[in-house]
Amino acid sequence: MNTIESGRNIVRLEIDALEQVLKNLDGQFDAAVRLIHNCRGRVIVTGVGKAGIIGQKISATLASTATPSYWMHAVEARHGDLGRVMPEDVVLALSNSGETEVVQLLHPLKKLATKIISITSRPDSTLATYSDIVLNIGPIEEACPLGLAPSCTTTAMLALGDALALTLFRMRDMTREDYAFFHPGGELGRSLIRVKDAMRTGPLNPVADRDISVREAIEIMSAEGSPGAISLINNDGKLTGFFTDGDLRRLLRTWETDQLMQEPVGNVMSKNPLTVSTENLAAEAYRILRERRIDNMPVVNDEGRPVGIIDVQDWLDIEKGENL
Repeated sequence: MNTIESGRNIVRLEIDALEQVLKNLDGQFDAAVRLIHNCRGRVIVTGVGKAGIIGQKISATLASTATPSYWMHAVEARHGDLGRVMPEDVVLALSNSGETEVVQLLHPLKKLATKIISITSRPDSTLATYSDIVLNIGPIEEACPLGLAPSCTTTAMLALGDALALTLFRMRDMTREDYAFFHPGGELGRSLIRVKDAMRTGPLNPVADRDISVREAIEIMSAEGSPGAISLINNDGKLTGFFTDGDLRRLLRTWETDQLMQEPVGNVMSKNPLTVSTENLAAEAYRILRERRIDNMPVVNDEGRPVGIIDVQDWLDIEKGENL
């Protein structure tokens, strides 16, 4: 047996299945897209067996591209999960034969007046007959040597589900930022987080007048939850300096402790510190922290007033999915 040639033949059959899906794509697809786009509820995807597994992936893709959706096992639906379905929902039912356990949901779904879209290879099946819209993948030869194990049919269903979800995504005119909203734990989500969504504010953003003493600054910086830094302002409330735990340690090497504690912090603060705005990307702000080997940086608004603080530890938490 030539395993490489066998593998190529299977891939060719799957490609042939996709070519058939492409050929069968017609006005029913347009109707399905518009029905879901106008849906005031959610898209409930259902099925059993391998088609059900493909349905789970389609539901996940819909949800991650701004179409509210959840997966419902057709058998579990008959034992109470059908109570999740509302009249304003749309049901997307997958069944190659159109005669699986999914058909047992048709009568209660019709009583709910819920619209049904089916993906099947049998437009004359029970499922297709009672569906409002039928997405016909056509008769497809399975790649299985016995012609039994779902392979080409599930590939066709998956591609059709992706076509639905991504066409809807395009219709919604979503941006990378919108997409990232649904993927806060992923690399894209992290890369598009703005400073305003990652910075510390309120009590976690110590701000004080530059005329206070170093001792007073230390007391403020030592409060619970403090980042170990303080933004210092002038009489107009604008940032004029920054004082951190690191600054304190360096000063203690050359100053007498008592004298330092009484000194106005404005005399020993870091003047003209690096700052970042609320609209900057958080990833860029944390890149600066890493490159400069500093732990935190003040965030200022358009008027130069401190409105937050970026702390390197927060970014580490974001990367681990423990923040936001």
